[in-house]
Amino acid sequence: MVLAGIGTELEGVHAVEAALDAGRVISIEVEAPRVRRLAGLLDTAKARGVDIATVDRVVGVTEAPQGIRAVAEPLHTYDLYEFVEPAPAALVVLDHLQDPHNVGAIARSALAAGMTGIVVSDKRAAPLQATAFKSAAGALERLRVCVHSSIADAVVRLQRAGVWVVGLSADAETPVFGLSLFTEPVAVVVGAEGSGLSRLVRDRSDMTVRIPMASSVESLNASAAATLAMFEVGRVRS
Repeated sequence: MVLAGIGTELEGVHAVEAALDAGRVISIEVEAPRVRRLAGLLDTAKARGVDIATVDRVVGVTEAPQGIRAVAEPLHTYDLYEFVEPAPAALVVLDHLQDPHNVGAIARSALAAGMTGIVVSDKRAAPLQATAFKSAAGALERLRVCVHSSIADAVVRLQRAGVWVVGLSADAETPVFGLSLFTEPVAVVVGAEGSGLSRLVRDRSDMTVRIPMASSVESLNASAAATLAMFEVGRVRS
């Protein structure tokens, strides 16, 4: 059974457990040798009426499904304007990232850094399914998620709502560290792996900033760059 929406296919202990805590899980498939180790999770699932099937081997889409996978109700998502509250907003916007591992890792860092939401596109971007949720280790269940068809349009709408939009770019002149603007409602935009920010998103951003690096290092990957920027938002606000 495959349901429409995001987060309907889950693999890995943390991802399944977080969705179970959120009350989204419909059914679970677990490998027989893992039943005793996952007894607590399975007891909770049984108490909530979740269908449980024991199999010899769980076949999933991730490299290591950890012997468990689940089908869940779609994750609740938010309208873009709901992200302005609670004030001041601290958002991370993903400009068509292709690697679901990066998406999940950024979501996990966003939650840890105290960001208030994440904006993703449902077009030309990594699907928010098993791989992203496994990499997020439960963070996508606790972080507010907005799916918007056009990231360039999302930038404009956020600006109209009083949110400053700051794009990450390796060739920007301004360093990300110590930016006083981060005390204001802000959205940090992370570009796609390799190509970076799309032209429209870059042009519409209020400013672009860079991660200062030693000259011998070409660039950081999207997840690492996003993590540094998001924790800088938290540091400036603290």
